[in-house]
Amino acid sequence: MTASKTASKTAAAPIDHVLLLNEMARLCVLAGGAIMQARAIGPKVRRKPDASPVCDADEAAEHIIVAGLQTHFSHLPVIAEEAASRGVTSAIDGAFFLVDPLDGTREFLNGSQDFTVNIALIVDGRPRAGAVYAPRLSRLWIGSDLDPAGPLALAGEAEPGQEPPMLEAMTPVRARTPKAGELAALISRSHLDERSQAFLDSQGVRERTAMGSSLKFCLLAEGQADVYPRFGPTMEWDTAAGDAVLRAAGGFVVDEAGRPLSYGHPGQGFRNPCFIAWGHVRPPGSPGSGNDRQAV
Repeated sequence: MTASKTASKTAAAPIDHVLLLNEMARLCVLAGGAIMQARAIGPKVRRKPDASPVCDADEAAEHIIVAGLQTHFSHLPVIAEEAASRGVTSAIDGAFFLVDPLDGTREFLNGSQDFTVNIALIVDGRPRAGAVYAPRLSRLWIGSDLDPAGPLALAGEAEPGQEPPMLEAMTPVRARTPKAGELAALISRSHLDERSQAFLDSQGVRERTAMGSSLKFCLLAEGQADVYPRFGPTMEWDTAAGDAVLRAAGGFVVDEAGRPLSYGHPGQGFRNPCFIAWGHVRPPGSPGSGNDRQAV
């Protein structure tokens, strides 16, 4: 039996969503501790084949996360950024994990606080659960639509390397309803392009805040901003966990045609198309604001 068929058969197995969320949170915070230790010592940096930076913090965090996921969810494949950059991937079909152990490596190396640890569960192309942790902020976000009671988006405080809070101790978050013509946007600090600027101008955005990493999805989920456009290149592991949190909080992440962003495309090298992340309700006339409301 091939790995792909094995994944397909096991993907349908019931997942204990409470165990899943607690373990994703624990691994994110534990990996965050390793990242902060590497920063205190002084990270060792090298360049990947695509010229992007990678350091020992990325690799230490990825090792912690992948080993932890394999302990409790060994039947599910894991696609992790650093392994994938070395050409090491698993066959996927149905359900799998996407891991970005250190999103915002440039920000991390530059001394910024805008870097995160990201774990997402993808089922049939959709981000069904995600955890995002910002070690410098000691802030943790979790999102899931696996609970039969409905979507759940939470945020809480957690010190790097320590035990995260129990789910019931975390605070529910919800994306807000923006007012047309009064939008607040989050933009990439390192990758802002002309198309993104043109889109923001077309939407009448009045406030723009630049930051790095998947924090942008989490601030949308908390209702602190309304839209995040990204017309430059990103990878699936960059967005999946934040996407899961935002969707659980009532937001949307769509491509330029208004289709929900989907995941699990090894034939495309796990590259994302251009996308727009929105808060709770998109203004009339904006990309993706048509009849796809129920499909997202």
